[in-house]
Amino acid sequence: MSPAARSLLLSAARREAVGRGGDRRGHNGLAAAAYLARAGRSVTVLERRGVLGGAAVSESDLVPGFRFSRCSYLLSLLRPALIQELELERHGLKLLPRSPSSFTPCLDGRYLLLGPDAELNHSEISKFSENDACAYPRYEEKLEKFCKLMDFVIDSPPPEMRHEYHLSMVDRMKDKVDKSVFWSKLLGIVMQQGQKDMVDFFDLLLSPASKILNNWFEGDVLKATLATDAVIGSMAGVHTPGSGYVLLHHVMGETGGQRGVWAYVEGGMGSVSSAISKAALEAGVEIVTNAEVSQISVHHTSGKVQGIVLADGTEVLTSVVLSNATPYRTFVDLVPANVLPDNFLSAIKTADYSSATTKINVAVDRLPQFSCCKDFNPEGGPEHMGTIHIGSESMEEIDLAYREAANGVSSTRPVIEMTIPSVLDKTISPPGQHVINLFVQYTPYKLSEGSWQDSNVRKSFAERCFSLIDDYAPGFSSSVVGYDMLTPPDLEREFGLTGGNIFHGAMGLDSLFLMRPAKGWSDYRTPVKGLYLCGSGAHPGGGVMGAPGRNAASVPV
Repeated sequence: MSPAARSLLLSAARREAVGRGGDRRGHNGLAAAAYLARAGRSVTVLERRGVLGGAAVSESDLVPGFRFSRCSYLLSLLRPALIQELELERHGLKLLPRSPSSFTPCLDGRYLLLGPDAELNHSEISKFSENDACAYPRYEEKLEKFCKLMDFVIDSPPPEMRHEYHLSMVDRMKDKVDKSVFWSKLLGIVMQQGQKDMVDFFDLLLSPASKILNNWFEGDVLKATLATDAVIGSMAGVHTPGSGYVLLHHVMGETGGQRGVWAYVEGGMGSVSSAISKAALEAGVEIVTNAEVSQISVHHTSGKVQGIVLADGTEVLTSVVLSNATPYRTFVDLVPANVLPDNFLSAIKTADYSSATTKINVAVDRLPQFSCCKDFNPEGGPEHMGTIHIGSESMEEIDLAYREAANGVSSTRPVIEMTIPSVLDKTISPPGQHVINLFVQYTPYKLSEGSWQDSNVRKSFAERCFSLIDDYAPGFSSSVVGYDMLTPPDLEREFGLTGGNIFHGAMGLDSLFLMRPAKGWSDYRTPVKGLYLCGSGAHPGGGVMGAPGRNAASVPV
């Protein structure tokens, strides 16, 4: 690739030394590249590693014979429009819907199954509360209404009102019209909702998840099962104001047209990135791997982007750069000092990047056998299909685990979301053996005592998780063939996730929509002319959804 070979460079996932890196969501950069190329732009994607996708990757070298989705592990939020427009199914994307989608075992011998089957849900919830069984369909209907409202917002660039004097008169007029159309359409959608629904919507946005769920239900197990969606991936508890929104964020996706249904991806999450990259290549995108970017070059007089510098010193000239890295990584580490306005840089530096998430990828020689289930199918039963909630029998348990982490202590009784994709996907493990994902909370980035760099600390925590699973499925620990563990510092070091935050920054109301990544800069543009943000740190936020990349590609250059 000659230095001036491309008029536009797309900066995708970069993973570098400790404290540096790129994007857990490399798919956003690939999506932006595909759309820009389809619109006639000349696009190059730079990827530090030899494999594409940020953390939406599948890796086979961790435990021989097993293929792990190393970070992200489920799909639902990927925008339907993106799947259709980029023809991802033609490019190899195959989704494996889960039914049932949720299983919560209890130490007293009971259990709760949930899924897309309304009759199953009523029967299962009735074991705990007949009132809750009747309320649950209304709860789902209400959330679906809110999701329809959010669909338009998610798929649209925010209507930032900042003046863009560098744009042509035509582009400025188009930009003004687009913003007027946005507010007009949003108002129309809001009017369709009705006053009561809108009051309920704002109640959901502003309230703790505990308040929302206590208003709807009485059973501890159901409330705890649903509450995990409100805190997953965040340094927040069920009583944290605004956690109700994250509850909505995790049910606003769909699979096969069914709202809130999550799926495994055949071959692992790397298949998502693979399909998008094939669409990008077909559109004419140039993809360069093993290309580590060390700096974004900015002209000292005009303040405009003029290229990038690779780690080996190679300079690549371009007038436009899209960064798929976190806001902190982009603006603090890659943009030269003294280029950005002080108030903007301060907002980026002081944003909340805290995390309490650890991902443990486990290879086992047999399926776990849960004590609460009388019938065991070694090939996989209903309890193995969906997300298995361990240590989540009440919201109080979740809150206690959070409060321990807030004091710098990894949870004594971790909250674990366990999935077994190999029950449905036979391509990722040897026959009769399985891949298990453990998404664990809460593990603070910095421990009050000890360090995640200490192998004994790491081993002790992994064994604590396995032991907790043993309480529900005796013998689980002895089935473990091998495992790979990623704590918040690991996620930061290996995948460039500042603070280990999987969303590129907190998803609180002060960090969404017109406030993401910073007030005044929500429309993917940045104070550096020619530099755009297209990762999860931009609107609408984190999750394997592709919306930031798709939206960013539509912004006039």
